[in-house]
Amino acid sequence: MGLTIAQKIIKNHLVSGEMKVGEEIALRIDQTLTQDATGTMAYLEFESIGIERVRTKLSVAYIDHNTLQSGFENADDHRYIQSVAKKYGIRFSRPGNGICHQVHLERFGVPGMTLIGSDSHTPTAGGIGMLAMGAGGLDVAVAMGGGEYYITMPKMYKVNLTGKLQPWVSAKDVSLEILRILSVKGGVGAIIEWGGEGIKTLSVPERATITNMGTELGATTSIFPSDEITRAFLEAQGRGDAFVALESDPDAVYDRIIDIDLSSLKPLLACPHSPDNIKTAEELSHIKVDQVCIGSCTNSSLRDMLRVAKMLKGKKIDDSVSLSVSPGSKQVLSMLADCGALSDILGAGARVLECACGPCIGMGFSPNSAGVSLRTFNRNFEGRSGTKDGQVYLVSPEVAVASALTGYITDPRTLGTYEEIEMPDAFKIDDSAVLRPATPEEAKSVEVLRGPNIKPFPETKKLENRIEANLTLKVGDNITTDHIMPAGAKILPYRSNIPYLSKFCFAVCDESFAQRALEAKNSIIVGGSNYGQGSSREHAALVPLYLGVKAVVAKSFARIHAANLINAGILPLTFENPDDYDKCVQNTTLSLENVFEGMEKGRIILKSGNDEIPVVCSYTKRQIDILKAGGLLAYTKGE
Repeated sequence: MGLTIAQKIIKNHLVSGEMKVGEEIALRIDQTLTQDATGTMAYLEFESIGIERVRTKLSVAYIDHNTLQSGFENADDHRYIQSVAKKYGIRFSRPGNGICHQVHLERFGVPGMTLIGSDSHTPTAGGIGMLAMGAGGLDVAVAMGGGEYYITMPKMYKVNLTGKLQPWVSAKDVSLEILRILSVKGGVGAIIEWGGEGIKTLSVPERATITNMGTELGATTSIFPSDEITRAFLEAQGRGDAFVALESDPDAVYDRIIDIDLSSLKPLLACPHSPDNIKTAEELSHIKVDQVCIGSCTNSSLRDMLRVAKMLKGKKIDDSVSLSVSPGSKQVLSMLADCGALSDILGAGARVLECACGPCIGMGFSPNSAGVSLRTFNRNFEGRSGTKDGQVYLVSPEVAVASALTGYITDPRTLGTYEEIEMPDAFKIDDSAVLRPATPEEAKSVEVLRGPNIKPFPETKKLENRIEANLTLKVGDNITTDHIMPAGAKILPYRSNIPYLSKFCFAVCDESFAQRALEAKNSIIVGGSNYGQGSSREHAALVPLYLGVKAVVAKSFARIHAANLINAGILPLTFENPDDYDKCVQNTTLSLENVFEGMEKGRIILKSGNDEIPVVCSYTKRQIDILKAGGLLAYTKGE
């Protein structure tokens, strides 16, 4: 039986375990990346492990999230990360050099290698044939120290593409179409491979847009073959020697096959407040638009920006619309300036923001009250934009520009003739904003710089065999990490200060939760389906840990968040009978008896008054040991 692309990479990096779906496997990791919203905590964890130098082939620290410096906090974090990178052998991508996923694709990604990053959109690098996965910061810290990365062996899905995208339809519409088909939880436990004759019509940036948004499906990762299109991209980046051909075997077996005819797709939008709430632009043409944002790791490549410039050239945006454009990297911005496309964007009335995540993470450019904001981003969760009642739609660059010009959601196919854009044969190479670390000898004298906002990792305690706790919060389905630990300009600067950050935990759902949890001392949270979907931010586990949360009982969990809970020493448990969710009442006392025996058997009894509710788990021996130790950091250190 043949192998899929992902199975080939897994086989070449397998350290332990069997490649059987549902079995735990350990992988050797070639590369890691961090960004500054998660990086400070990841490096505090790495320092705690006590290793003198990273042991990966390449590790890069990017500054791209917390770039709005309205106080000392973000600048201090950046200084800390830069000093840690210099001391421990990590490359440091300076603020302004670009969004981690865009820069990594351009300058560092290698087909066939493994990459984990403390950002859920790390699968962007699957666009060039990497096995790239989002992970919690602690998992990244362990990998930097030479440790394995553990996942459950995924199922394999294949999406066969046929035909060719029609004018005004783009890769973003492919992403939205697969979300329409599978939903935000339809990819859980699977790796999605893209294939078929249609992929030959897609450039690497287009492929990267598609793998980027595979994260919204809940997939472990997404991947394209590494072919002649990949080779051409790497050669244009001056990295042709990194090319490795990769394709699945003709007799590879998939758990599910989905067919999409590219030529049949229309311009699509994801409506508030979920990436899988899909409608066509035609259906929504009556909706007035207040704001348009173009950029993010999904749609900030040179190809995307040249399309935007082509559409804006010689035109003016509608008087009622505010338009921002965020190039994905310094390379993209420089090339836009050199060819004159930047002038076309500015001339149309756009505000050009720095090469960073910006509005996507709620870091500035929030919409007006109840404002309709069209964004070429990957998430439109409630409140993520920084405006609690903002109405955020996810769109392609084509729909974004068309709507900015008219002031209403507009199907770009109504604009007339579609003009092709010409991509350069070679990209402008300037890696001066990526600082190399000190040599091992020089590193001995490098001082790690810590500001007053940087606080230590939360105190952990060994798991007890009996847990009695208050059901401090009960929430519904599709609770995201933005619900649990919000982003935004007012909160992100405190990502390295867990005590202060804890004040905002679950504030989107219940502003009194944090205070009630502190008063209760021991808490249990109950959730619905797909609990913890969204970003890889381990703060959504570390902050509950600080607040005394001992267990989360849900109908189902998102992959990364469940792993982060275990890493933090918090029990993720699933209702054996989903209807038992209704028996759990907020502010009542719950208890878990014989926890150790129950973890071994995979079934524990949750007591709620007179009700005995069976909850299940499927922890590996390693995960049980991590939970008993009080979390991955204590387990790794042997405490």
